[in-house]
Amino acid sequence: MLFIKKTSIILIILSFLLLSGVNAQNNDNMIKLKVNGHIFDVELENNPATKELVKKLETGNVSVNATDYGNFEKVGDLGFSLPANDENIKTEPGDIVLYQKNQISVFYDSHSWSYTKLGKIQNASDLKEILGSGNTTLEFSLK
Repeated sequence: MLFIKKTSIILIILSFLLLSGVNAQNNDNMIKLKVNGHIFDVELENNPATKELVKKLETGNVSVNATDYGNFEKVGDLGFSLPANDENIKTEPGDIVLYQKNQISVFYDSHSWSYTKLGKIQNASDLKEILGSGNTTLEFSLK
């Protein structure tokens, strides 16, 4: 009887640790994007560029002065380069991509080109209105 109680306690502890590990792992692929007073959750892709971006964000937030381009995206210089793995993709509103290793783009409409996909804004409704017209600042952070 004592063996069964100890085994049950061990299984409960292991289950808790496993679930905690899964939750922590799920948070590793999320960052925040702040723009014009709105904060978005961004689910990151699993690639070398996002791993390097997270390392950079561990040292502090990254702010990008972004301009409107082509009536489908806001784009700006990161101030540093990330590893690229460009593929021809069709973007959708909320997609965040790397262009030419040092440019980051946030899409509010669709476009096709060769990019390295970094992530996707999870709550991207009204994104075009929130990004506004003209220049804006994109602030990326871990929290």
